[in-house]
Amino acid sequence: MYDLEKQNLRLFSSYIVHVLRPSYMKVFLNEYLGKEDVEQILSQESRSVTLAAKMLLEKMMCLEEVGWFQAFLDTLHASEYTGLHAAVNTWDFQEMEALLPLKTLLERVEPSITKNMKPSELLPHMSDCLTQRDCEEIRAVRHHSHRRSLHFSLPRKLFQITKALLHRAAHVQEQRGCVAASECLVDILKRSDKPNWFKVLKLALDNCNQRLALDLLEPGTRTIIHIHTSDTMATVCFEYHEDGESDMGLLKSSNDLSLSNLQGNTGTHTSTEKKLRDYQRELTTAACNGQNTIICAPTGCGKTIVALMICEDHLKKFPGKAKVVFMATKVEVYDQQYKLFLEHFSKDPDIRVTGVCGDMELCVQTVVECNDIVVLTPQILVNALQRGELLSLQVFTLLILDECHNTTGKHPYNNLMGRYLDAKLGPSAHTLPQVVGLTASVGIGTFKNQLEAENNICQLCANLDARVISTVTKHIDELRSYVHIPDKEFYLVPPQTSNPFIEIITGIMSNIEQLARTVYNIESLSPIQNREYGSQKYEQWIVEVQKRCKLLQLQDPEEEKRMCRALYNYTEHLRKYNDALIIYEDARAKDALVYLQAFIQQVRNAGYGDTESHLAALLDSQWAQLQHLATEGQENPKLQELKFILDEEYHNNDQTRTVLFVRTRALTDALKNWIEETDSLNFLKPGILIGRGRKSHLTGSGMTLTSQKGVLDSFKSSDQSKILIATSVADEGIDIPQCNLVIMYEYVGNVVKMVQVRGRGRAQGSRCFLISSSKERIDKEKLNMQREEVVEKAIASLQSSPEDLRAKVDVFQREEKARRAHVSAEPERPHDMGSYQLLCAKCRHFACFSSDLRVLQEAHHIILDRSVFNRCETKPHGKPKTFDGITKTKKLLCGNCKMDWGIIASYLNIQNLPVVKIESFVIQNIKTQQIAYFRKWKDVTFALRTFDLAEMSAERWGP
Repeated sequence: MYDLEKQNLRLFSSYIVHVLRPSYMKVFLNEYLGKEDVEQILSQESRSVTLAAKMLLEKMMCLEEVGWFQAFLDTLHASEYTGLHAAVNTWDFQEMEALLPLKTLLERVEPSITKNMKPSELLPHMSDCLTQRDCEEIRAVRHHSHRRSLHFSLPRKLFQITKALLHRAAHVQEQRGCVAASECLVDILKRSDKPNWFKVLKLALDNCNQRLALDLLEPGTRTIIHIHTSDTMATVCFEYHEDGESDMGLLKSSNDLSLSNLQGNTGTHTSTEKKLRDYQRELTTAACNGQNTIICAPTGCGKTIVALMICEDHLKKFPGKAKVVFMATKVEVYDQQYKLFLEHFSKDPDIRVTGVCGDMELCVQTVVECNDIVVLTPQILVNALQRGELLSLQVFTLLILDECHNTTGKHPYNNLMGRYLDAKLGPSAHTLPQVVGLTASVGIGTFKNQLEAENNICQLCANLDARVISTVTKHIDELRSYVHIPDKEFYLVPPQTSNPFIEIITGIMSNIEQLARTVYNIESLSPIQNREYGSQKYEQWIVEVQKRCKLLQLQDPEEEKRMCRALYNYTEHLRKYNDALIIYEDARAKDALVYLQAFIQQVRNAGYGDTESHLAALLDSQWAQLQHLATEGQENPKLQELKFILDEEYHNNDQTRTVLFVRTRALTDALKNWIEETDSLNFLKPGILIGRGRKSHLTGSGMTLTSQKGVLDSFKSSDQSKILIATSVADEGIDIPQCNLVIMYEYVGNVVKMVQVRGRGRAQGSRCFLISSSKERIDKEKLNMQREEVVEKAIASLQSSPEDLRAKVDVFQREEKARRAHVSAEPERPHDMGSYQLLCAKCRHFACFSSDLRVLQEAHHIILDRSVFNRCETKPHGKPKTFDGITKTKKLLCGNCKMDWGIIASYLNIQNLPVVKIESFVIQNIKTQQIAYFRKWKDVTFALRTFDLAEMSAERWGP
């Protein structure tokens, strides 16, 4: 029995004993060998690993117990001897044979190469051929590896001097530790069974710019190697041929997708199954079994590939009946994911894939009927259901929600799932689609302990009707080998100290506050106290004061208009100066002045009144002094720290790709200008990535989808840009596989945001830094890291008790159903049929009567009174576009104060329709003279009539 296996073990023993380390096989040893034999083998290993492996093979020749050989194979696999396991399993040692000349070369150059390597830099780049156990062993040998850590507010020069002295003092000991670690690394590689170890080593040396060591390994060259331990000299001539990379290797980032990555040679859509890694297949299990599930896995692990596999499986199981919708929360992510779906299914003509986003003029019902897979943003689906284009979600058989942690509150995901649950829990039976959510973290909401975290997760499961949380548990080691979680380091730097620049700006703000008090007692308009200039609290105070100003009423209407306009101008200038101080805190005085200059120019362009002229003069009188201070002032400590980090990281690796996260759009421009004007950094050619949202204070407006795509393509695929400065638009979903350095510049959020931001650094050896002048902000991020561990424990607890999970989900769903029923049962607030007038929120200029308003498509509010053009001004729209059949052509402004009222649009063949936004107005009851302010049209207390084409006569609207 087992004669053939023993014969082959003897035949290939020369390969096995030069790879196998018996101590890694303790499970097998303890199970099948006697205690005395085990002790002898492990004792021998301390003197010679190869002799210990030979001793183990000799003992195995005597084994007769049933199952020992399979146990040997299983232990090899579990001990991460993947190459040796494959060779013994098939008795094919050709790959092991191919490694011998490479190991011979490494052995010959060992005395030289170990003196020219820095293992601490190499290890993050070698996870494809080193196990975690190997890395720990190497690190343990190198006792004095240099690690930067949290440092406090030492002056920059003192810090650098101190660092230099410490470095020189530890240099000798450091060098010894480095050589010892290099020797350990070489020993491990000489015993490696990984077929790619030589290639990975060379790439790591190249990435870390360790050229002396790399030159010793360069193929096809004649290398003269001096071995310092003897007087001999050896000449090595080595020729190396590298085969093409196997598709099954999947060494690329899992989100670096193309058709060739996802499809095999058969040309059919079923080929992805062959390409799935084991951990990805594990993630698909529950969904492919038809269960509603939340798939929670790290950013960069290939959740999109998992979604594609689930789609394929679903289409195969329900041929001709399947209707799949894949939803992405942002248009930027929608565009990325739609292209992946389209490319992946392009070779199967029977699978029809399409995408829908906000700017498209399409009937959603027709789109769904004519396609098998629809990729869209969730608001598209919400709108279609509200308008009756789709009767219900039952038209679909599978819903996939990307970034599903957003299924809370008033998010469109939660709107859709509310409809889903109402149908499920209603009195009638419904055939509802399967639901699959994808996310990197389920750490939603606030929680103080594991139980509260579990309840939050159960609430999310209830919202998604999911009773399974799919995570990687069986193949966690494989996941870790592909997903690189960056090391995080914290830098606490001193804040900007008070100086003449700050004193001038705060002095101007104090003067403006005094002017405002001469008009009205502004302190009575807000309860917020202890507000500091240049703080978020001051911003909150401004918002509260402006809101109350809109509701002020006086006996004299003209005096009321004058006062409201003056207070609006005063508070708006205070807001901009506060913004400038925030910019100065994070960037330079120069950037704050650029911001203020842009604002004052906008005021001048809109037309001057007495108040505006006086306010502009306050800045003009100090402008020369401010410019001088901006030129001569001290450098911001945060920028010094940022420069120090970037200089060092790009010196160590000039191929570094950085994403720099900041809090505001204004700061993206400020830091871009700073990098371009800094001699040692301008080679980085910074790009900016901001959202597509509303008007920005400094940049004018958000980026178009085309602009975003151009910036990302430049960052990903060329040397045009080595750093991307981004706001929150980049922290969720957008794929940036080349990034290996993430810098959070005063950028901290909750647990989910932390996981998302950290996940932007996907390349091997990635690092993540937080720079802040606030100890509280750093402490918050450290707390997020602790909460992430709590979330992981909460998930494990729920997975171990599926009955408890299901029970909690049922309870939460019933409670939420009762809440929705209570809200829907409340009688609608009666809308007053009386007459109201809309007045400009800034200057109280009359705009129109409420009876002149019409609602188009339940969303757009139009003034059907041509005389409104006598009270407003229009100017061309910078970015005209069409949505919902409406084409915006111009901007609509108050004729008195130039307040933004809305747009001029065309609909069908009707031109020049004024479409207004409610937040630009206050509403006055003509009968009672009471004034109210609403931020949303749905909150107004008067009735609104529906737009009717029959009203659009030539007499009323003109030809």
